[in-house]
Amino acid sequence: MHGAFVPAAAARLSTRATLSAAAAATPASTGSAFLASLRPRRVRAAAAAPRARTAHATVPAMGLFDAIKSAGASMLSQPEPMQVPDKHRVLGTPLKDDGTWTAKGYGTAYFAGGCFWGLEKTFWTTPGVVSTAVGYQGGEVENPTYRGVCTGGTGHTEVVKVVFDPAATSYTNLLNVFWSSHNPTTANRQGNDVGTQYRSAIFYTTPEQKAEAERTMAHFNACAKGKLNGATTEIKDAEKEPFYYAEAYHQQYLDANPGGYCPSHGTGLYTPVE
Repeated sequence: MHGAFVPAAAARLSTRATLSAAAAATPASTGSAFLASLRPRRVRAAAAAPRARTAHATVPAMGLFDAIKSAGASMLSQPEPMQVPDKHRVLGTPLKDDGTWTAKGYGTAYFAGGCFWGLEKTFWTTPGVVSTAVGYQGGEVENPTYRGVCTGGTGHTEVVKVVFDPAATSYTNLLNVFWSSHNPTTANRQGNDVGTQYRSAIFYTTPEQKAEAERTMAHFNACAKGKLNGATTEIKDAEKEPFYYAEAYHQQYLDANPGGYCPSHGTGLYTPVE
């Protein structure tokens, strides 16, 4: 499991434990001074004195956990988009459209099926796929970070962007790969990977993609009937749910780290459709 999911409550408990440990290791006098610094300070009128004094304005104190919450929010995203390599590590093709994809009429698809490391490898080895990249989609903030996504606080899911040549493969074939590569019936979970960032989703780019996503999802449910619950897969408009590239070290991760953990959780029940 890569990057264990840490719910907000667990993060707060972890923070409290860290602060408690720090307090235990801090001399009482120092700890008292720290706590005192968190309280509002009153400014007293300066009395006449032999030496001049510098006046201090009242400094409103922020509660400890308000400060932690504020700091945590700043880690959910970053001001600018992630910087990623120009070329795909395996395929040698652009990681972003340099005009070639549009000129050649390539299609783009977005799939979320658990850990994006393994799903990306599944797609870059699929014939007809021109390029792949991993990122985040379906959330509430712009330019999310991996750390932020793992808290569940951004609302994003891990996604693989797939660029394909319609002359060599079809969107329907990519959907067949998608439904065969993970278990869409386990909401917010794939094996040991647990959290909303591992939820199953399809982000379509055309009305035709939407129709095919819905058709193949119905087919999956028919294949799984009586054996598993129905698919929990979200089907959403990619135009309304923008894709954000993940950090550079996540791109083609399993090529750079062949021993990385990210097994397939396919059910073995889905049969490809034409």
